[in-house]
Amino acid sequence: MTAAHAATPTEPAPLWRPSRERAAGARLTAFHAHVAARHGAPPPSPDDPEGSYAALHRWSVDELDAFWSAVADWFDVRFATPHQAVLADRRMPGARWFPGATLNYAEHALRRALDPAVAEEPALLRVDERHRPEPVSWAELRRQVGSLAAALREHGVRPGDRVAGYLPNVPQAVVALLATACVGAVWTSCAPDFGARSVLDRFQQVEPVVLVTVDRYRYGGREHERASTVAELRAGLPTLRAVVHVPLLGTPAPDGALEWDALTAADTEPEFTQVPFDHPLWVLYSSGTTGLPKAIVQSQGGILLEHLKQLGLHCDLGPGDRFFWYTSTGWMMWNFLVSGLLTGTTVVLYDGAPGYPDTGAQWRVAERTRAALFGTSAAYVMACAKADLHPGRDLDLSAVRCVATTGSPLPPDGFRWLHERAGADLWIASVSGGTDVCSCFAGAVPTLPVYPGELQAPGLGTDLRAWSPDGLPLTDEVGELVVAAPMPSMPVRFWNDPDDARYRDAYFTTFPGVWRHGDWITLTSRGTVVIHGRSDSTLNRQGVRMGSADIYEAVERLPEIRESLVVGIELPDGGYWMPLFVRLAEGAALDDALRASIRRTIREHLSPRHVPDEVIEVPGVPHTLTGKRLEVPVKRLLQGAALESTVNPGSVDDVELLRFFERLGRERAAVSGGDYRG
Repeated sequence: MTAAHAATPTEPAPLWRPSRERAAGARLTAFHAHVAARHGAPPPSPDDPEGSYAALHRWSVDELDAFWSAVADWFDVRFATPHQAVLADRRMPGARWFPGATLNYAEHALRRALDPAVAEEPALLRVDERHRPEPVSWAELRRQVGSLAAALREHGVRPGDRVAGYLPNVPQAVVALLATACVGAVWTSCAPDFGARSVLDRFQQVEPVVLVTVDRYRYGGREHERASTVAELRAGLPTLRAVVHVPLLGTPAPDGALEWDALTAADTEPEFTQVPFDHPLWVLYSSGTTGLPKAIVQSQGGILLEHLKQLGLHCDLGPGDRFFWYTSTGWMMWNFLVSGLLTGTTVVLYDGAPGYPDTGAQWRVAERTRAALFGTSAAYVMACAKADLHPGRDLDLSAVRCVATTGSPLPPDGFRWLHERAGADLWIASVSGGTDVCSCFAGAVPTLPVYPGELQAPGLGTDLRAWSPDGLPLTDEVGELVVAAPMPSMPVRFWNDPDDARYRDAYFTTFPGVWRHGDWITLTSRGTVVIHGRSDSTLNRQGVRMGSADIYEAVERLPEIRESLVVGIELPDGGYWMPLFVRLAEGAALDDALRASIRRTIREHLSPRHVPDEVIEVPGVPHTLTGKRLEVPVKRLLQGAALESTVNPGSVDDVELLRFFERLGRERAAVSGGDYRG
């Protein structure tokens, strides 16, 4: 196989490298010294940061028991009862972590409030579209969690019961999650921009006993009414024993609903139910584009350890820092953001549109909250580049140490734009993981250099590999992203999947006993990682596999192109048709000159094989509700499948865009007799 970003004889230069002082002061550096002294890890080498991290990473995956025991020790994880082993069973699926141990996630998230010196400092900063931060102190957060947890118990909520939130990214959502975990119940949430059908597709699977909800919210400068949607949810969830009304915009509670303010008014110290390490913490959901979303169950202990490692070591966050990631409660990054509390970090909750009132909105939130780490999407960074913003010049970003991106691969041009326009001393961390593990497989490492278009390294404790179809390891070549050893945050199961059949089918059938994630990656000989896109939407011309992300990166450099989508379709005669669909920028026209420019750009930046057979203008590119391009459904529609058999309409942002592709597929099939080349 040929890699789009294969290593070249000339070693590329890093875009950024941490200073010696910065690397020495990183929490990861102190952890490395600790595990070398006490847990048998190889000693750090300050003069060789790349070799030092590679050796630490190798040890962390070869010695999983020692590594995860060290993480628990370093972060002072409180086990109410001790564990009998670290990893009692290494099979995937079915790995058993810390059997015998009991703990509570919420207890760790709130323990900074016990320090009188910082109890009145902000645990949360709420920001809406007015961009005026409103603090919630550690003491106040702990008090509200204690009060709500007691109220949940009074209303019969017990360990294992489900509590659902239909809430925007506001402090009440954090309080509800932590109170649920405090009780040992199971949290699940959707953002209020999800319609009733999308929410019911998720919540009906887990049968919640409590629904915490708003009836309206503000987004994009307008108020959005949700009272009728909430009524549908109440009617469609017969297991509900209570509905809690959050008066976000001051509306009264509907009939039969409990008032949020009454449930959180008491001055109650939290009582933390100690639960087994693998006890469910929350249920997350896959995009559900081709059926009901998978209901992914992750554990209290697994998430606790994985997020402490990821946030405290890889993201270098700790007490006194402020952590802002643009997200919603319907995306795993919200859960990841809330876990910043585990490291004593102040969490910034932005409730608003990503580009309101203008494209620079997120940068202003980062400025006004003094965020140390600002996380966003690659798409947002590229939109800022196209808008010719200069945040480093126009704003005070002196507090921002790191800008991190996820959701899709950040193109090299995005790295360079951040470096040049946001700050030459910024650590740029492109990260990649998934809802499936609620974490990152690869990404941020504070001691390593940054190369444009590349993730810095695989995460500690993550046995990340690129494999050929035959299961052979690859370096500097495109392969399947696999994880060859268990991670604590891997799902303990899917909901309503008693024999784990769906779980096995999702990750473990291609390579039995090994997690196949569904992405194409390259592991370079320098230890970095390149993400090429989803392997289930592979482009395969003449036996050469290509990543769609590489094509998007090239095409979307052009100012005339707002967004693009490429698919590859196998034809009945053995041929192959690879169209590129483009959404144009305002004022642009898809004429012969622009088509030629697109083809030339792809040929020069990638290869002649990457050049599409056809360039077609579309009114827009369809996405999942969390912003991922719908390559596989579009391919199936172009192959003649009906929309209703291809996608769950409630899981997409604009179903009419899919109807465009459905019509196009039928028209081309009618004209060409099944040869989609026309």
